[in-house]
Amino acid sequence: MTDITLLDGGMGQELVHRAGNRPTPLWSTQVMLEHPGLVADVHRDFTKAGATIATTNTYAILRDRLEGTGLSERFADLLTMALAEARTSGAKRIAGSIGPIRASYRPDLHPDANTGAPIYAEIAQMIGPSCDLILCETVASVTHAEAILRGGAAAGKPVWLALTVQDDDGTRLRSGESLADAMPFAKAGAAAVLVNCAAPEAIPAALDVLATSGLPYGAYANAFEKITDDFLKDRPTVDALQKRVDMTPEAYADHVMAWVDQGATIVGGCCEVSPDHIAEIARRLNAAGHSIV
Repeated sequence: MTDITLLDGGMGQELVHRAGNRPTPLWSTQVMLEHPGLVADVHRDFTKAGATIATTNTYAILRDRLEGTGLSERFADLLTMALAEARTSGAKRIAGSIGPIRASYRPDLHPDANTGAPIYAEIAQMIGPSCDLILCETVASVTHAEAILRGGAAAGKPVWLALTVQDDDGTRLRSGESLADAMPFAKAGAAAVLVNCAAPEAIPAALDVLATSGLPYGAYANAFEKITDDFLKDRPTVDALQKRVDMTPEAYADHVMAWVDQGATIVGGCCEVSPDHIAEIARRLNAAGHSIV
């Protein structure tokens, strides 16, 4: 059958649930500071479930997100902490996560490519030596794609581009631009192209677009009910979002297996996708005769 790379699931939400603390704008970074070792525990649980890639808890560690928190001087230290916890995962490969400047799902706040690229490059250079690849996550506009691909290249490692699309139209980025408009940048600078942090129902239409890139492609969706207006405000917290009660491990795995049938070779989960979800995907992939690599 097919070789399938199985990503892990949603680190940030899993940390919030296990910690039991009220979420803050610093999200998974705050949990990492307050609960040493919990990130490593989550990494190991995803690996035990069958994930072959551990995605570092660096998504929200950007200089702009630390402004006004009292942690600005700990930028490098926080990256180092997250990388150290990922190394305990036992996964075959480590993906260095880089999240969006300013905020997720807010392409209106993203700077132009010439301004954004050096910001991403600094992070890529700092985490690159400890990673097997750079995973550029929740990329919401064409400008964002251009900037993060240019910056990610500074790591000297393969760069995977994960774009986020509208929940009701998988052919459009969160910016409203066509997903197809990002494909030239993917072809020029990415080793793989994915769609992430969108409703599972939006993924099939997005995969049809990704397939035109000629690159390995795949998806990892979230299990939120919807991206609310409250979450799009300044310095939001994830308690503005609700988990879908219908997205059980079995239901999510149904979606994932359909993506594999559609040609996806890199699959996993984003926010609210737990180790139990990943374990069910691994079970289904093995049962179908695929090799998890």
